[in-house]
Amino acid sequence: MSKPLRAGGEVDAWCTKCKLVLNHRVIAMVGPVPARVECSTCGSHHNFRARAPGEKAEKAEKTRPTSTRASGASGGSPSLHSARGSSRAAAAAIDRAREWEKAIAGKGIRDFRPYRVSETFSEGELVKHSKFGDGVVTRILDARKVEILFKDESRMLAQGLSD
Repeated sequence: MSKPLRAGGEVDAWCTKCKLVLNHRVIAMVGPVPARVECSTCGSHHNFRARAPGEKAEKAEKTRPTSTRASGASGGSPSLHSARGSSRAAAAAIDRAREWEKAIAGKGIRDFRPYRVSETFSEGELVKHSKFGDGVVTRILDARKVEILFKDESRMLAQGLSD
């Protein structure tokens, strides 16, 4: 069961600057819904957007009512949303893991280049990060940003910066 959202908590949201669904810190809430968030990657502040522009929300499921939370104000719908979101997140995590395994299949430890912010990378290159582990560069966002797929998730990291 996921924790209820609160100011200072974390939530996945569409970042208007990075143009990706990334981890954000909740700055302000309106009732049980985040209103303003701060991107953990780029630091920008913007209104909360649960998904990318043009991406449709799932249709409401017809299921049995769930128990209300202690606050009583949520009426059960956040727990339904959490259940759908977690199953969708689980499916996405499995897809990422498969893509990651396919990218590193048959590669030796010497094929992985240590990650450093001063280095520049190219698509398809294998990277070894001290915290996130082995990854593969999936795309170059610009001269200073690169997206790397690690086993647990895709992350945007800096590149080409001087030490």
